[in-house]
Amino acid sequence: QVQAVETGGGSVQAGESLTLSCVASGAALAVSSGTWYRQAPGKERELVATVSPTGSSVYPDSVVGRFSVSRDRWQNTVYLRMNNLKPEDTATYYCNLKGFYNGHYSFDTWGQGTQVTVSS
Repeated sequence: QVQAVETGGGSVQAGESLTLSCVASGAALAVSSGTWYRQAPGKERELVATVSPTGSSVYPDSVVGRFSVSRDRWQNTVYLRMNNLKPEDTATYYCNLKGFYNGHYSFDTWGQGTQVTVSS
């Protein structure tokens, strides 16, 4: 069974940066794409960044120019670099990884969530 484990959340001041990591654990696997979402209390889950199997990335207007998603295929890890953080970025961040294991079985797994708190 493939699991996704997130690290890197924390509490920062506005204007500071954080990098979140999401690593897929398991044998003989390959991550093909990764997506980061966030959910603030009382709000719906929002997509904040996605990296496709070709390496292209997509961001909503709320984070474009500040957030950057990347993938390390060798480490089966997807990163979210967040610069110039704002209080409205405060949320629980979740990663979703898709890929293959044992050659041809597909997986679609979610991380447990990591809290990011930005104070003004």
